[in-house]
Amino acid sequence: MYATTPLYQKLTDGSFPVIVSLARHDLDLAKAALDGGAYALKTHLNAYHRATGTTFGSFAEERPFFEQLAKLGCPLLVMAGQETVPTAEEMDALHALGFEGFNVYVDHLQPHLLQSKLRPMPALASTSTPEDVTKIAAIPGCIIEASIMPFERYRTAMTPADLRRYAEIVAAVDVPVIVPSQLALTPSDAVALREVGIASPLLGAIVTGDTPTSMKSAVKAIVAGLGS
Repeated sequence: MYATTPLYQKLTDGSFPVIVSLARHDLDLAKAALDGGAYALKTHLNAYHRATGTTFGSFAEERPFFEQLAKLGCPLLVMAGQETVPTAEEMDALHALGFEGFNVYVDHLQPHLLQSKLRPMPALASTSTPEDVTKIAAIPGCIIEASIMPFERYRTAMTPADLRRYAEIVAAVDVPVIVPSQLALTPSDAVALREVGIASPLLGAIVTGDTPTSMKSAVKAIVAGLGS
């Protein structure tokens, strides 16, 4: 149903590719992530990003940036929106630009999104139950984003209990699980996540900061810590 891309291959074979979520639509930020060793980039549409306070616009508004991003030649993912999501035609246009996966909270997963060529990456929430995890994992071809931390935990250290929760999600499903950096993930945390079977760390502004300099150094430290 969906293309088995190099990124998806890495998510399923234990390679543990580093994905970076851009804090804002800034080409220098994107280049710094790749220079630091990121394998793929995730960007946003139709969304208010809680960790940074950034608002991302519609596909029409963000398309010029996406066209520039596509020229970088790396795998691309998109957080497609909240109450507003791209139309079927816009999803086709995203695919044509080289995007291969889309991400929304499961409550915003409108049926037409699952008809597109972009692989679904539904996000769990802090309120998600084990039943929700099982239900999401049943979506054909999906990747799960384990966005399970409540807002008051943002920017805090990962605890052994947090690691156990991530491990329980991995054990409950047979699809790749990625962990966004809602917590202040360190290089050793990334190693621990890989050891419990997480498919990839998704590094956002809490870890990378919001300048090209902080981005490159943070990503480089994680990648070096993983021994890749």
